[in-house]
Amino acid sequence: MSTDTPAAADGEPMSEEALRAQVEELEEKVASLETELGDDGKKMTIVATKGSFDMAYPPLILASTAAAFGWDVVVFHTFWGLDILHEEKSADLKLSAVGNPNMPLPNSIAALPGMDRMATKMMQKKIDENGTATIQELIDLSLEQGVDLQACQMTIELMDYDEDDFYD
Repeated sequence: MSTDTPAAADGEPMSEEALRAQVEELEEKVASLETELGDDGKKMTIVATKGSFDMAYPPLILASTAAAFGWDVVVFHTFWGLDILHEEKSADLKLSAVGNPNMPLPNSIAALPGMDRMATKMMQKKIDENGTATIQELIDLSLEQGVDLQACQMTIELMDYDEDDFYD
């Protein structure tokens, strides 16, 4: 049965009146949910699972930008993403040259000792020249704007980290 008219529970086409009543009921449910949210639903949750130099930027940029627009933002850091919140480790994140499709080097050269350090320094130089915020500045900005930066407790225990080593 292929019709353009929605079917009722008994399989018969719905009357226009029944269809209008169903639409009205759904609109009331949506309005009720919006009232419960109280903030127009402007919420964002980001999961940060990678802690390399280049992968620290996306969650922090998204979080600080959304917070600037009034969104309620949570960034959950787990596994290597936890290094972004680790005060000591976040200051020394590296950009991996191996396996990075945007690196203009074959993996055989990118795997040479010191290539990650060189790639990181090149990116840091580009960031400085462009006036782009550093990872530390983005963390500070996120915290100032009320972004909830959460550290995965299980990963803290798994990696044998001390909770005092993380940003408050």
